[in-house]
Amino acid sequence: MSPDVLKTLVSIVAGGLGFYLLVCLLVYFFQEQMLFFPQQNLVATPAEAGLEFEEVSLSTNDGITLHGWFVPAGDSAPTLLYFHGNAGNISHRLESLKQFHQIGLNTLIIDYRGYGKSQGAPDEEGLYRDADAAWHYLTATRQIPESSIVLLGRSLGGAVAAYLAAEQSPQALILESTFTSVPDRGAELYPYLPVRFLSRMNFDSYGRLAHVRCPVLIVHSPEDEIVPYSHGRRLYEAAPEPKQFLRISGGHNDGFYLSATHYLQGLTSFLSDYR
Repeated sequence: MSPDVLKTLVSIVAGGLGFYLLVCLLVYFFQEQMLFFPQQNLVATPAEAGLEFEEVSLSTNDGITLHGWFVPAGDSAPTLLYFHGNAGNISHRLESLKQFHQIGLNTLIIDYRGYGKSQGAPDEEGLYRDADAAWHYLTATRQIPESSIVLLGRSLGGAVAAYLAAEQSPQALILESTFTSVPDRGAELYPYLPVRFLSRMNFDSYGRLAHVRCPVLIVHSPEDEIVPYSHGRRLYEAAPEPKQFLRISGGHNDGFYLSATHYLQGLTSFLSDYR
């Protein structure tokens, strides 16, 4: 091999390694931008869905003010604390609020920091603080018994709900279309990158389940194109007894709607079993 050819090959390899290192650095430093997709503008309120509601303002223990809605269904009804996914804001969840109201649940939905009217910028620890503030609001401000609060998290919100369920004693935990952890999903999406080494965020739903002490319902669709069905099955295997699995149809963002009858029957049956 001539010196010129060797020099060219070395330059190509060095350039490729440099580009690979640059990609790794971008992934490491811009993870929040890759995971969170908040929108600040609210497009509607529960009133547009025919629901009565109360504006809620919460304060976190690090001084962030959060915005949310409380949608009542009745004084004696169980209360659902709902954690939404990683995009949009609470105004994009009106269909879910209608469904929860339909099956007789009071619902508190909050926007994480940086979403909707909530202050701050999202990160993993911050979302956990937001969950703590929502729990404190329900149990201390509204004086709702812990045993009457159901946690439901969809997608990323499932990781937040799993965190809170491991820290507190709710009536039940529902994880819908949720991944096992960010590193697990990242490694599937980017097999050519050392994702587990680079990840600064965990959102470890799988690991949290070992510390949960309430009944657990896992909801997932085999047609989920964003979080594979295998994640739901692994979460079910990790969950303590008593537990149930609800298989729905449809994609990641519309399964609850396309499977509405089966979905709501499943939620109602699960909650009836463990009231």
